[in-house]
Amino acid sequence: MPGIDECLIEVMRLPGARGAAVVDWTSGLALGTIGESPNGDHEATAAETAEVARMAAEQPVFAQADAPAGSTGPPVPAVEDVIVTTAPGYHILRFVETAFDSSVFLHLWLDRAEGNLALARIRLGEIAERLVLA
Repeated sequence: MPGIDECLIEVMRLPGARGAAVVDWTSGLALGTIGESPNGDHEATAAETAEVARMAAEQPVFAQADAPAGSTGPPVPAVEDVIVTTAPGYHILRFVETAFDSSVFLHLWLDRAEGNLALARIRLGEIAERLVLA
């Protein structure tokens, strides 16, 4: 099972990928980064994207209606991902289920002209499922 670095390398293989990070949305800290950052500062980008992730994950309108039957693990945000579109690109925030508190997401910055949003969203979900956080 791949760790943070291996997952980030895999994310950067997606067509149009400009940069990626694994971020803790409760603290806003980047746990790992690769490639470019939209504002030139990976730590600032992590903090800013964490604000967006936190706002989406904590809103009752996006809350999970019912917990899955028999679930005993930690609560998982009902939001799977958040997509923000800008003129030059897409930002995909994919929430990652973890054994501890599920407060982590993958952030992919995708070039609009070279990337495929649908493919990136699917692949990011697959990568998030395999990500192992120690």
